[in-house]
Amino acid sequence: MDWDQLLETMPDKPGVYLMKSKQGEIIYVGKALSLKKRVRSYAQPGKNASPKTHILVSHIHSVDYIVTDTEIEALILESNLIKKHKPRYNINLKDDKHFPYIQVTWTDSYPRIVKARKMKDDGDRYFGPFTDAGAVAETLDLIRSVFRLRDCRIDLLKDPPSRPCLNYHIKRCPAPCQGYISQEEYNQTVSDAVQFLEGKQEDLIKSLKQEMKQASDQMAYEKAARLRDRIQAVEKITARQKISASLTEDRDIVALSKEEARACIQIFYMREGKLLGRDQYRLDDTEGMAAAEILSSFLKQYYNTVLQVPKEIIVPEEPDDLELVQQWLSQKRGSKVKITVPRRGKKKELLQMAEKNTHLALEEWAQRDLRSHDMTWGALEALKAHLNLETVPTRIECYDISNIQGHESVGSMVVFIDGKPMKKAYRRFQIRTVNGPDDFAMMKEVLTRRLKKLTGPRIQEDDGEHAFDEKPQLIVVDGGKGQVSAAYEALKESGFADIPLIGLAKEREEIFPVHHTEPLVLPRSDQGLRLLQRIRDEAHRFAVSYHRNLRTRKMVNSVLDGIPGIGKQRKTMLLKEFGSLQGIRNADPDAIGNLLGISRARVDNFLGALEKEMQDDSGGSSEADS
Repeated sequence: MDWDQLLETMPDKPGVYLMKSKQGEIIYVGKALSLKKRVRSYAQPGKNASPKTHILVSHIHSVDYIVTDTEIEALILESNLIKKHKPRYNINLKDDKHFPYIQVTWTDSYPRIVKARKMKDDGDRYFGPFTDAGAVAETLDLIRSVFRLRDCRIDLLKDPPSRPCLNYHIKRCPAPCQGYISQEEYNQTVSDAVQFLEGKQEDLIKSLKQEMKQASDQMAYEKAARLRDRIQAVEKITARQKISASLTEDRDIVALSKEEARACIQIFYMREGKLLGRDQYRLDDTEGMAAAEILSSFLKQYYNTVLQVPKEIIVPEEPDDLELVQQWLSQKRGSKVKITVPRRGKKKELLQMAEKNTHLALEEWAQRDLRSHDMTWGALEALKAHLNLETVPTRIECYDISNIQGHESVGSMVVFIDGKPMKKAYRRFQIRTVNGPDDFAMMKEVLTRRLKKLTGPRIQEDDGEHAFDEKPQLIVVDGGKGQVSAAYEALKESGFADIPLIGLAKEREEIFPVHHTEPLVLPRSDQGLRLLQRIRDEAHRFAVSYHRNLRTRKMVNSVLDGIPGIGKQRKTMLLKEFGSLQGIRNADPDAIGNLLGISRARVDNFLGALEKEMQDDSGGSSEADS
């Protein structure tokens, strides 16, 4: 890395720099008011630089940069690039695509409040993201029980159902589809639910009481009773929330605890003096990083994804770039945002409460990591000892066969790296050369086809270093001596007889190493055996699911193809609309007629033929999967 040449061309302007490894991978993203000055600090890291910085510098092969007009623009770009590339040496929050949102579908004529996997620019209102999917489900269930909003996806203006559904009868929906509630009153109920989600319970109760009094004055007693029940439910929920009369503003409390290379951050959300909930985040690879640096990185990434920024954010110490982060958050909110470090009083008590939770979370994670180590690397070391392997089997491949009397025969390959499933590396095989129920020959075919990838040209696939052409340190087959012998023939003929090979038989969980006359029996509590069982069961699941998909596809094609007048286009329409043969069988005949544009008589003929074909096709489908 020629730092002098790089610094000659580096501009003295704000922007973002992207550090890359020799392989071209982006390993670090940073922002700077002056790109030249910031990058120069990496050319000769001082004695006070963290160990992580020294390691980063040793891996830098090239540096790209993007110039921005302001440092705030650089801050936003930095957060977006970290989220996109997930560089190895940046602090990375779990991608928020895994975090659900709560969506209010204002674009619907009768809006719903539902869980959404990602936020879209579609005119709807979103709350989140939330790290606790269970809490989102509980919140939605609570809203539906209190406000009784619909959750069906039917377009009530274009295709209203002929009668109300079960939710109406159990008082979970007011049946707007039947006109039992006006669109204006329904949408007002949705607005009330949004107020509840915003934490404005007092304002909501006040407006509901006014609405109830108005309904009572107009002798609309049924509506008044509904509002009374809603008020009581909201008051009951509000009473359970922690009230802090002296802190009535919206604020987030951000607590941090750090232990060696692991850190925990918890955010407590206070809205109008009520503690509404919390989220927690685990940050790894933080060894040698100061709390101020961790907080700064977290605040920038977190608030770059959320929709609402509170007036105040309470933190345990001032983050790096305090003024810049406050300026950016104020722009995002549209009014001043303050980041404060409390020294005493109620805010300090709330921060201490949050910090106590982060300490407990770190302890829990440490115990969980210890158990995970025992189940993964500890189990791999146990297998090395039990099987007399030369090295720890960091890559294990397992194979299974699934068929019914030789029909729709398939094989599966699953891959575990460092004791954990690497699903990108899984592969499925349709058996090509074996006719009839010969599992041994099928196993040999699958292994032979797989091993060809190790002798042909190198293949770089989406799974990178764990590509299909990586050589395993251990091969496991589901079965006993017969399966092991067939697999070994494939290994020997392909020139890979040196790869360790074992079978794992289900009935007694016996291990059959190749060339051993007697099986190896391990205690049921042995972590090595338990890892083999998990791998074997995953291979079986993967094989059976593929086999069932093929069988179902064949059955659907054979049944519909046997009915006169049902061509490829109509078959596609039916399956897309009704999902399966059973769905078509149970569908409303008028719906089928409208979809295909045929008369009721032809629909009846079609359904009769379908029933006959399904009965004929089911004659041999009762046998169990192998």
